[in-house]
Amino acid sequence: MIVIQSPRLQLSQFQMMDAQEVFRCITPAIAKFMPWEPPSWSEYVTRCEKRVQAPEPNKFSFVIRRLDNRECLGMASLEDADSVSPELGLWLKESAHGQGFGREVVAALVDWGHATLGKGSFIYPVAVQNTASRRIAENLHGEIIGNRTNPKYDSVVYRIPFYESPYPL
Repeated sequence: MIVIQSPRLQLSQFQMMDAQEVFRCITPAIAKFMPWEPPSWSEYVTRCEKRVQAPEPNKFSFVIRRLDNRECLGMASLEDADSVSPELGLWLKESAHGQGFGREVVAALVDWGHATLGKGSFIYPVAVQNTASRRIAENLHGEIIGNRTNPKYDSVVYRIPFYESPYPL
């Protein structure tokens, strides 16, 4: 199992034993800037079981936990690991917002992706109106390289280069 650690957080590959805690973090407010709507418990379990039983080799899903008390804060992902610039994703429960956890997660994923996969840059799509996530990308030297549209919102796509991070692996 892959485990990534930063100063305050641990990202560990999702396992079924994490499902209930992660599910409790999903709210309509969290899903506002996600391409999905909050699922029912049965839909969520089905999705999780499929992910665990048939893992995609180029897609990694991580549960985000605080190091000090093991509290589940949300999920992060690194997808298209075999591409030149893998895509990063992140969502945090509402009570974890505004504490710098998002930046710490993305920086840790960039460091891990560079050290483990040899990647020099990463793609980070963000809803245009999600200013907090846009600040994460911009604080990590991200530059807008494109746009995407989905049924819920328009996104800007950032390219975040590997940059010596204050969060070494």
